[in-house]
Amino acid sequence: MEIVEILKALGDETRVRIIHLVQEKPLCVCEIQEILGISQSNTSRHLIKLKNAKLITGDKKAQWVYYSLAPDTFQKYSFLEAFMGNLNTYKDLESDRRALKTLQEKGFSCENLKKN
Repeated sequence: MEIVEILKALGDETRVRIIHLVQEKPLCVCEIQEILGISQSNTSRHLIKLKNAKLITGDKKAQWVYYSLAPDTFQKYSFLEAFMGNLNTYKDLESDRRALKTLQEKGFSCENLKKN
């Protein structure tokens, strides 16, 4: 059942943090791992769970995949919109939003990392 997979995926703090981040803008693995302070393999594992639950989609650009929310799933299950709206009220996620803003201001991206 699709809804069970969605609820299982949302049952993990790291995955909730990831979907909260990608609602702001599409992000690649290295950006997510930098913000969350977790390894690339751990980040990828969480992204796979979110993708299998159809909560996120990946858009390949060159050798990078940028992840964003899956609009079809969010339209299909209206409780997800309410869930995402409530995430903005949690102070624990505020530090992730600040870290994302700082990375954006510094011009951090997967493309820039590859050039160095």
